[in-house]
Amino acid sequence: MPSPFRYTAPPPPKSATGRTAEVYAQLAEDFGIERAVTFVVLSSAPELLTATWALMRESLIAGPGSRTGKELAAFGVSDANRCPFCMDAHTVLLHATGDHALAEAVARGRTPDDSQHARVLAWGGASRTPGAPELTPFPFPLAHAPAYIGTALSFHFINRIVSALLTEKLMPCNLQRFRPVRSWAGRSLSGTLRRRPAPGASLALLDDPAAGPEPDWAQGTPVGRAYAALRAAATAGADLLDEADRAAVREALEAWDGSHPPLVWDALPDRSRPGARLAVLAALAPYRITDEDVMNWRKPEHTDHCLVHLVAYGAFAAVDRIERSLPLHAAKETS
Repeated sequence: MPSPFRYTAPPPPKSATGRTAEVYAQLAEDFGIERAVTFVVLSSAPELLTATWALMRESLIAGPGSRTGKELAAFGVSDANRCPFCMDAHTVLLHATGDHALAEAVARGRTPDDSQHARVLAWGGASRTPGAPELTPFPFPLAHAPAYIGTALSFHFINRIVSALLTEKLMPCNLQRFRPVRSWAGRSLSGTLRRRPAPGASLALLDDPAAGPEPDWAQGTPVGRAYAALRAAATAGADLLDEADRAAVREALEAWDGSHPPLVWDALPDRSRPGARLAVLAALAPYRITDEDVMNWRKPEHTDHCLVHLVAYGAFAAVDRIERSLPLHAAKETS
């Protein structure tokens, strides 16, 4: 079978040891998908793998609030980021919740009939765009905000990793594009989704469970600790760039308005600055990374670990920009 990995050759999951093996075990138990390629692709950089898993687990899976609602938010994020792999995955997971009509409605681009579902879906999609009116008030209780916000930011990161480093096929031959296959796959995961695993179990896997300050919106929660760990792991990729290239990434993100860049993109660093170009593409248009972009940057000393870290650095630069733009304090609780 063709490899789902575009530019790396991750270690086979069966050969995993230590914390990587523990992540795979938690994935199988709590997510229901063994060797999920969205995480295997990060295994060349175990510190990124564990932190990414921790944020997704503690927000989407173990965090408070409706799993259906959080899947809708994640679908909205993935749609806004043009990540068909993740949109297909969340369609399957919506089938797993048992709401098959809702799963097929969003798969076909329709607005859910339920107004609350529609608001959550719109909130997820709007999270990419600073100042979007759909962001306030929150379409979920304030007590659930860490889980919903953590889910959205988790998938803003994962979407970019997937678009940059994986193919678009969730299943061989894109079988998930057929409704019976989506429904069957969802039913096979329904037992896992009905369980609510204990919050915080992933934190023991982190290299440094106290890796910097937690965000105010999730202070004192497992989501907050996981987010801080991912921020620390992903921003370490800045060391692969010189200061001028890091400045170019910062400038591109500060000027970003949430839109998808035009085909003629004057602000994109040219191929004489391959590291900055890759990082900016990973942040704002990861689906436009080409073989030439990767080959132009990658030198003999650049291992898979380096490439994953550079892409993660760019991806988290976008997450950071999005997080800073969210109206986290002005939103009111929904009724």
